[in-house]
Amino acid sequence: MTARIIDGKQVAAQMRLELKEQVDRLKEKGIVPGLGVVLVGEDPASKSYVTAKERACEEIGIYSDDNHLHAQTSQKDLLGLIARMNSDPNIHGILVQLPLPRSLDESQVLLAIDPAKDVDGFHPINVGKMVTGQEAFLPCTPHGVVQLLVRSEVRLEGAHVVIVGRSNIVGKPLANMLIQKNKTGNATVTVCHTKTRDMALHTRQADILIAAAGSPHAITADMVKPSAVVIDVGVNRVADPSKKTGYRLVGDVDFEAVKEKASLITPVPGGVGPMTITMLLYNTIQAALRHRVNAVT
Repeated sequence: MTARIIDGKQVAAQMRLELKEQVDRLKEKGIVPGLGVVLVGEDPASKSYVTAKERACEEIGIYSDDNHLHAQTSQKDLLGLIARMNSDPNIHGILVQLPLPRSLDESQVLLAIDPAKDVDGFHPINVGKMVTGQEAFLPCTPHGVVQLLVRSEVRLEGAHVVIVGRSNIVGKPLANMLIQKNKTGNATVTVCHTKTRDMALHTRQADILIAAAGSPHAITADMVKPSAVVIDVGVNRVADPSKKTGYRLVGDVDFEAVKEKASLITPVPGGVGPMTITMLLYNTIQAALRHRVNAVT
């Protein structure tokens, strides 16, 4: 049995059509969703990611206020820019691309963003609301994983989900989302990490196995239960002299081997990645809708 591929590009494209329709309806009411983007420094991966986000905004009609700052930007200047965007009624969401240069205090920067504009879902207030099941901006990558599962008609209620990885960006928020008492939750969740004893013992019990460890091919076929659903969040560069760049992208899952054992599987690239940007667009539109409601009330 060869697994069916969950095509993240296709799912993201369908969602973006839906989001564009929402943007068009908002524009008819005189509201243009706005996203303030801040990139500090010249990190190639961050620059590429921000460029893709800017293109996606243009594609569906979101206004993007792009701010590319040099690596020596001071904490004071960065916080001043965030304060300006916090008070700008045309900016509904704020994205500060991480990681920041080491000279900047990342936690202070994230705290400075108005929680009502925190479309990355990293502000402690939004994290707390997410954990307690209140309405909040959900972090984009884990929310994208949930959407991939739901739109692939994977049953979450009662499923045993094993997540490999406990980062604040993916593992922890994803575990919280999946245990919530709602239609996209009600799963039983196990979280594995670098200190887990006999990790394969846990992963082989998973109905849904989610790899988010940041380690190339860490999940091998012998670690996967037959017919499991496998979601690969990892994006790792490995040397490949045959490529013009000198490297290729691989996930945390040994894709070629595991696809012969799983029922559904995401590729890398083209799986979870396109969903991350799509959920950022989703959050920005939600921020614009909430702003409109608050302005009326």
